Amino acid sequence: MKYIRGYLIAAALALMTWGLTEFAKAHGALVDMVYPYASRLIQDMLAEWSAGVSVCLWQVIVVLLVVLLLASVIAMILFKWNFFQWMGWVLSGVCLLWCLHTGVYGLNQYSSDLSADIRLNTTVPGDSLTPLINAATYFRDQANALSDQIQRDETGNPQISSFDDTALQAENGFHNLVYKKNYPVFGGVTTPVKELGWADMYTSMGISGVTMPLTGEAAVNPNIPVVSLPFTICHEMAHRMCIAPERDANLAAFLSCTNNDDLLYQYSGYFMAFRYCYSSLASLSTATATNAVNRLYNGMTESMRRDMQTYSLYCTERIDKDASKFASSVNNAYIQASGDSSGIRSYGEVTDLLLCWYWQEIYLPEHADEIVEEDSFDPFDKDYVFGEGLG
Repeated sequence: MKYIRGYLIAAALALMTWGLTEFAKAHGALVDMVYPYASRLIQDMLAEWSAGVSVCLWQVIVVLLVVLLLASVIAMILFKWNFFQWMGWVLSGVCLLWCLHTGVYGLNQYSSDLSADIRLNTTVPGDSLTPLINAATYFRDQANALSDQIQRDETGNPQISSFDDTALQAENGFHNLVYKKNYPVFGGVTTPVKELGWADMYTSMGISGVTMPLTGEAAVNPNIPVVSLPFTICHEMAHRMCIAPERDANLAAFLSCTNNDDLLYQYSGYFMAFRYCYSSLASLSTATATNAVNRLYNGMTESMRRDMQTYSLYCTERIDKDASKFASSVNNAYIQASGDSSGIRSYGEVTDLLLCWYWQEIYLPEHADEIVEEDSFDPFDKDYVFGEGLG
């Protein structure tokens, strides 16, 4: 019995985790009434606790766990412990961490979409190609207007005073969303993100940021291009606000950046929104899409075109293909295990949300006078009923 005790505990924890996720799937409305608020409260407390240390606590904990694992292997060899029994306890430890993650944060995958929280209509009339081209053009024009207003270094690249100062500024955008746009969903903790330790290793794997719910920490890779730094900071902060799906975190990053008083944040938001739409158009093989891509590229300012090239060079020169492939596989498995079947494809699915935002917030208000509403039928209107209508 003692040899399978660890496996029994692991099975019980796995069953508990499965039960929680199945309950969340079956009773999404009920979970949405309570769980996000409780989860955000936990993240707030953990973030305040971990903010007292400048380094990422979860990275320190990972190192300690690896050391503990190696020590247990050595002890198993020296004291001739039963391998089967040892493996059971290791498995139970893994199941415990996953169960805690699910209970503290993971069920946010089953709560309402961000589009519902911000009253965003996710239906765009007509074909999607023309609105996508219009949206990409709008984002490009907004980024163009800001591209020469931000501070740049002698080489023409965007410049920041320090990582910490830039991270501190992110609070402003979320504050404006809550108090000026009346979006309470962004009322979570705004403690500044931390620099991701071992940045070069994460750079090689193509990882720009990590949020660890068990410690309430959001961390960003300081090596990423400056043009994407504010967007990534807001993306990770959105995760810590329990906006779990990647597509929703990207939309939250766009909204918080473009509503920030800082010009670099605004530029980063519009730049990344344009890049997502531009990439979606470039992936299409139609002549219309190809022509649109060429027009969009030619219409960029020299500064914005340089930023696009810098971002592309970072992806091709700084990121190791094999390491990135491995990290993407792990991340894809994690996202799918958390409840999002799209996996890493969910990052790019923000294009649909950006398109809907453009349609609702920009296109419809600008063309309101062109929209003709049909007269509603009034059965008590005698002139209509007996005259031009039914008479």
